[in-house]
Amino acid sequence: MADEDATVEHGFRGEVAQRSAGITYRQLDYWARTGLVSPSVRPASGSGSQRLYSFTDVVHLKIIKRLLDAGISLQKIRRAIEYLRDELRQPLEDAVMLSDGKTVYASASPGELIDLLRGGQAVFAIAVGEVYKEIQGTIAEFRKPDTEGQGVPAERSHEARSV
Repeated sequence: MADEDATVEHGFRGEVAQRSAGITYRQLDYWARTGLVSPSVRPASGSGSQRLYSFTDVVHLKIIKRLLDAGISLQKIRRAIEYLRDELRQPLEDAVMLSDGKTVYASASPGELIDLLRGGQAVFAIAVGEVYKEIQGTIAEFRKPDTEGQGVPAERSHEARSV
């Protein structure tokens, strides 16, 4: 019976959404009234009506909470989410978001980050592990075994022989 009280019509009441996301009821109410995260199952329809949030709505609430915890202002979060929705046409739940506490980035594709607060300014990413593997392979090509089985860089191997 407790589950029936928490979920109605496959949605979550405000209290469950708010507690699951770790936010206050005041935040939940404000974000719904301002359209940051609107309850998609059933919006409020007058005094005393129950908003119902979908699972995805609750995920969005939690993402916003984490960005707030990272030091991002609500105004910046709102701009970042609007850019994701309107410009990139990417659902929030499909995005990989990163923050340094000053701005919010989204990973649009492997190796590319977009600064959501600077009008989609692209920032390239370097996968260090991939560079590491590439250099290992490149160095292996330049090395020749010496007489003791140790690798000697190819450009130095002739120096070692001429000494």
